[in-house]
Amino acid sequence: MTPTSEATATPGSPIFGQPRGIATLFLTEMWERFTYYGMRALLITFMAAAVTKGGLGINDTSASAIYGLYLGSTYLLGLAGGWLADHLLGSQRAVLSGGFLIMIGNALLALGDTSVFFVGLLVIAMGVGLLKPNVSALVASLYPEGGSRRDAGFSIFYMGINLGAFIGSQLVPWFAHWFGWRWGFALPAVGMAIGIAQFRWTRQYLNNAGLPPERRGSWTPVVVLLAILTLVVAAAVTGTLRINPVALSNAATWAYAALGIGYFIYLIFFAGLTAVERKRAWVMVALFVGSVMFFAGYEQQGASFNLFADRYTDLRVMGLNIPSGVLQAVNPFFVITFAPVLAAVWITLGRRGLDLPATVKFGLGLIFLGLGFLVMYFASLHVLAGEMVLPTWLVATYLLHSLGELCLSPVGLSYMSKLAPRRFVGQVMGMWFLSMALGSNIAGQLSGTYDSSHLESLPALFLRVFWYGAVVGVVMLLLTPVIRRLMVGVK
Repeated sequence: MTPTSEATATPGSPIFGQPRGIATLFLTEMWERFTYYGMRALLITFMAAAVTKGGLGINDTSASAIYGLYLGSTYLLGLAGGWLADHLLGSQRAVLSGGFLIMIGNALLALGDTSVFFVGLLVIAMGVGLLKPNVSALVASLYPEGGSRRDAGFSIFYMGINLGAFIGSQLVPWFAHWFGWRWGFALPAVGMAIGIAQFRWTRQYLNNAGLPPERRGSWTPVVVLLAILTLVVAAAVTGTLRINPVALSNAATWAYAALGIGYFIYLIFFAGLTAVERKRAWVMVALFVGSVMFFAGYEQQGASFNLFADRYTDLRVMGLNIPSGVLQAVNPFFVITFAPVLAAVWITLGRRGLDLPATVKFGLGLIFLGLGFLVMYFASLHVLAGEMVLPTWLVATYLLHSLGELCLSPVGLSYMSKLAPRRFVGQVMGMWFLSMALGSNIAGQLSGTYDSSHLESLPALFLRVFWYGAVVGVVMLLLTPVIRRLMVGVK
């Protein structure tokens, strides 16, 4: 950097019309997603791999349950992460603290010890819960005026998410392939360390955004909860407490569902909503259910699909044997490629007065999801006949699922914020993340129904999820006239 550019690079000075801080947050999120998706590309295959091959030798059902619990907890702990930032830390410190926990957690995974491995997963989940919601909050704070400039900022930020996911899903499996599992898990720790360093180095461009609140709450409940958690973890590590991951996953599903049902009962019947707000709340219930069903299927990418790639896919590409986890990079590649295309389609339809309502986009997203599983159903029939299949089956499925994600995920975030009564926006966004937590946990349970000793369970799993996606998608489409009336002016 030249002396002149340093002098003009004051906090808030724009780059191509955007605040300089967006580059800080873009890179922070890119490295966090590099770490998250890079590790996820190895997670279930490492747990299920035989001990003689360096894995943990866990059966598929338990490994799938652990996978679902881990993913679900990263979303659920985002609620706690947001609260800690709002009442105690501020968003900047929450991001730094979360990044540090993610780095430490991945370093624990790299040690290779079974008990420490699961502690590492817990530490990573806590770190993601701290970092993920607060880095998004910092993006919003850079654009107090709102409007199209904020939309552009979030589009840039979203590209950082998928760029990190793409690079991580490429490099981390190759490192594990070349140097062993431990080095595969060590690379995400290095990536997060780079993300933390650049955030500390450039956070002056965030100005005063995300500083600690002037009136801070008490640390007492946090300390008490951490003490209880430490005791539980210590008991589990020493063998005093035996934890059944499958039973815990089942309990988590019921708990997440009860929390969601309880909140919407409160919101609709006891929160003092107006008649219009109550109608809109029913729309949020429909979107919540659609999100749960979508992510229960979508998160098979790191679960049953990853096992399918590892065990039943011919991974020789142009004479080179590629690691199975590398196929996880296909999804973010398609998202990066097609996000501008779908955005242009929505804008064009809107200009012509043909803007599709949320339930139509949700319905299309779920139908795309179901069609992806139909592809995998036919692929698994070849496996049942004793064949190894080409990676193109998974690539086609990831294409359909990426289109489904682009129809549903950003649309859901947008509509939940529009439909929520202003005084409940934060809570409703928390419910959106709860839907992702519940869907991710169910994904682990669904993956656990696959039994490698009974190979017919594989096409049965894929066909079941096809029907889930297709039926719920069609129901969403059929509900559109009713939903239009309930939305009362929200577009």
